[in-house]
Amino acid sequence: MTMRALRFEARQAGGEYAPLDKAGLSANWTAVSGSGGASDPWTGRVCVKNEGGAPFSGVVRLCLPFEAAEPRFFLPGFIYGTNRGEAPLVADSQTPRLRPAPTEFPASPWWMTRADRLSHPVALAFTGQRVTGLCASPYFLRAEGTRVAWEPGVSGAFDQYAGFGCDLDQREVWYTLGYENAPWFFLDSHHYSPRAELGENAFVLAAGEEVTFELAAFDYPAGDARAIDGAIRWVYGRFHEPPREGLPTATAVSDIAEAVSGEAWIEANSAYAGFVFDWQHDNEVRLLPSITWTNGLAVAVPMLQAARRLGREDMRAQALTCIDHIVQTSLNPINGLPFTAEADGAWSNRGWWYDRQPVPGHAAYLVGQALYYILKTWDLERRHGAEHPDWLDYVARVLAVTEGSRNADGEYPYIFSETSGAGLCYDAMSGAWCLAAAAYFAALTGDRSRLPALLESEAHYHAAYVVPMTCYGGPLDIDKQVDSEGVLAYIRAARWLHELTGDAGLLKRMGEAIEYEFTFKFCYNSPIKVPPLSKVGWSSCGGSITSVTNPHIHPMSSTIVDELMDYVEKTGDGYVESRLMDTLLWSRQVSSTFDGEYDYGKRGWMSERFCHCEGLLTEHYPDGSPASTWFALMPWACGCILEALCGRAWETGKEA
Repeated sequence: MTMRALRFEARQAGGEYAPLDKAGLSANWTAVSGSGGASDPWTGRVCVKNEGGAPFSGVVRLCLPFEAAEPRFFLPGFIYGTNRGEAPLVADSQTPRLRPAPTEFPASPWWMTRADRLSHPVALAFTGQRVTGLCASPYFLRAEGTRVAWEPGVSGAFDQYAGFGCDLDQREVWYTLGYENAPWFFLDSHHYSPRAELGENAFVLAAGEEVTFELAAFDYPAGDARAIDGAIRWVYGRFHEPPREGLPTATAVSDIAEAVSGEAWIEANSAYAGFVFDWQHDNEVRLLPSITWTNGLAVAVPMLQAARRLGREDMRAQALTCIDHIVQTSLNPINGLPFTAEADGAWSNRGWWYDRQPVPGHAAYLVGQALYYILKTWDLERRHGAEHPDWLDYVARVLAVTEGSRNADGEYPYIFSETSGAGLCYDAMSGAWCLAAAAYFAALTGDRSRLPALLESEAHYHAAYVVPMTCYGGPLDIDKQVDSEGVLAYIRAARWLHELTGDAGLLKRMGEAIEYEFTFKFCYNSPIKVPPLSKVGWSSCGGSITSVTNPHIHPMSSTIVDELMDYVEKTGDGYVESRLMDTLLWSRQVSSTFDGEYDYGKRGWMSERFCHCEGLLTEHYPDGSPASTWFALMPWACGCILEALCGRAWETGKEA
């Protein structure tokens, strides 16, 4: 394959894609350099010109074909492999899936989307033996009356988005001038619409007008899907744009912790609120009970970290009360596992996610994460001279149950039985939290008795999820769709297993999982068009898209800052260090710096939802116009930022 294989097509309203001359257009490209390799792609200048006497309004599509029997596509943040197109389609949460024709919703053999749905402006395919792909600017500007492709350092007025796509049947990747969300547009996993007619998404060329831009093409040998990481590294270097400078670390921590402590603590429940809504400065508090993940320990442990950093005993007392309450009251006496939600003083597994579980029971995502966070805070308190032996005993008792639940592959359950604690279903990344907790326990206590089994489990998660670059089954609210959250547990597990063994292979596999997470992490600052993010200068670079199902950026990926620092110290990998700094900068610019900055709340407030694209614009202002955030203080999201900034980032003084 070479760039000579490129095919150009155009579509106008009411028609389908056809050769350019049918629309009065012409195209040519001039090769500049490159070999097609991951670090040296072919690059060339493409020129598209309207040769006709009337304006062109439509979408121009550049198609790069390749040879493959069963290609797996990677449009970072949007499509991974087939987006589990091989799995059953009937699910509550819907997302684009790839299947050969004939298909039925939500599957299609081809997909197109606006460029800002992707974290990196590139469409890649693993063809079984090679990686093939196209990379070009995600949007265009007008500078001094001329349309130019955006790249770092180029300024001008925003003009139009580009787009990307792929086709399973035709075996092609696409780049488009203008864009389509087709064959369906997904606002979120429950709201979708068929392909819209061309309108504001069209690219307009006046009679005689031309546009020129740089295009890069990859085509290099690959043993498996992990080989896309080389191309992602090149794209990052080509289009990287740092986040804006936010607050100093100590100021951000103080602001956020003050907001959570002052507005979200519910003394009567020994817990933090899940939401605090600000209705003209009259707060409405919603508990949203959860042992962790969206409340509970995911708030209390980072708040304890912040309290220690800030020297705030009042904040520490709140956090300790929440943690102690969970440790002393949450265990299911029948099977020895933690219940995952509490309401009206009674523990159960009926959290807000309950009806989305395939079967009733204890969700491993919460059970394992709870153990991990209890260990983290036990270690933090111990290092400050405070002993909590009952916390360690709690973890040891639960691990005795979870460690007996692995299947023949070494995988922990997705759901545990409420009676026996046995695994009820598997095939999910969420159980990696149990692995992370067990590895952390071994590292903290020196108890290596379970190490052989833990290493077997790590090998399974790596082979089943990381190698194919398709991690799924993390959070419970997206029906095992592909996400960026589940791998965060694996990264932690690999870190502690490496600490225990010194095995260089574990460090390498930890790095591979980090690079998978980076495919969801924005490398540039997408032009936000919807307030309040559009008016505050908010940056997308350094934030990670939640999943292929929930197309927004949320802060959970900031929680692995300590792991990233550990990896950089051990490897000296400058690329990972740069992305670590992006994460830190992003984390310091997401909370309000003054009352009402994000059109709600007070200083230090932040929600979990940052809508960087057309997806998840389901929140609205009073006049009905869309909003790009959730108008609420969400303490679990605050906890993610506190965890990022109160660990080694605080100690090393990294500010930029």
